[in-house]
Amino acid sequence: MKLLVTGGAGFIGSAVVRGAVAEGIRVVNVDALTYAANLDNVASVVDSPLYAFERVDIRDDAGLARVFAAHDPDAVMHLAAESHVDRSIDAPTAFVETNVLGTCALLQAARAHWRALPPARREAFRFHHVSTDEVYGALGPTGRFTEATPYDPRSPYSASKAASDHLARAWGETYGLPVLVTNCSNNYGPFHFPEKLIPLTILNALAGRPIPIYGLGENVRDWLYVEDHAAALLTVLRRGRVGETYNIGGDAEARNIDIVRAICAVLDALRPDGAPRERLISFVADRPGHDFRYAIDAGKIRDELGWRPTVSLEEGLRRTVAWYLDNEPWWRAIQQRHGVGDRLGLGA
Repeated sequence: MKLLVTGGAGFIGSAVVRGAVAEGIRVVNVDALTYAANLDNVASVVDSPLYAFERVDIRDDAGLARVFAAHDPDAVMHLAAESHVDRSIDAPTAFVETNVLGTCALLQAARAHWRALPPARREAFRFHHVSTDEVYGALGPTGRFTEATPYDPRSPYSASKAASDHLARAWGETYGLPVLVTNCSNNYGPFHFPEKLIPLTILNALAGRPIPIYGLGENVRDWLYVEDHAAALLTVLRRGRVGETYNIGGDAEARNIDIVRAICAVLDALRPDGAPRERLISFVADRPGHDFRYAIDAGKIRDELGWRPTVSLEEGLRRTVAWYLDNEPWWRAIQQRHGVGDRLGLGA
């Protein structure tokens, strides 16, 4: 198989690239290298004969046509997206342009390529669209999202991803493109861009800076270790049923305040200087439209495809903290990028 991965220099995309190459899959990494991308994320595979990189924006029709013609992929895994809710509040148009118009351009390029394939390869071709549980909206104290949960996006980010999901399914129904869709819960782990909760907490705690928590920290998320997610995505790509949606979750719900306290405890144990770090917790004004709770029912992917998460939240947080302690040059360089470390999402 030759797999074209969009957004392969990002957090989740790079985990897919590394995992696919480790499994012997040829990978073409297509990435525009915007602010959250980093080719250091794939440094471990850059010299592999199985790996190729193309710097192309998914909104670039001509660039996409050239990439498909040059590399002749057997499948597409689409992860390229603007993904930070706070940034979407401040600059929603960029999210519509990349997540909606970019997905449309990619679907058209993939469709043209797929139609030109010989029959056997056309039958085997897959377009795997990777999305988020945020398209389902918010849950109360009970219940979980299933693949049948109605869409109810509440931020510019989740609305743009919902639109891209609908486009992918429409290209499957209207044009016959063999589409798969997955919706995942919150990812965390190595190479996570430092504006998100877990890496931001780690780096602020290390520096002795206040650790900001929105509201009272009562918001609940289902946490999924990124390497478990990458394994799930490759499983769906290989064995998922065309036209189906699969929810991917970590079965690890936790309140934001509990995640932050757990990180502080791990850091205190591994790097005692500066302990206790819980004293750095600072409650700040909540984000506009902050969804209360997300939780994934991953029964379908477990029962049909045999996938389940392998890394517990406790172990995943320990691994993540240790990775940041061991990879200071990586995050030091990223902290110089525009907006990293600033309070965003106040545009409402």
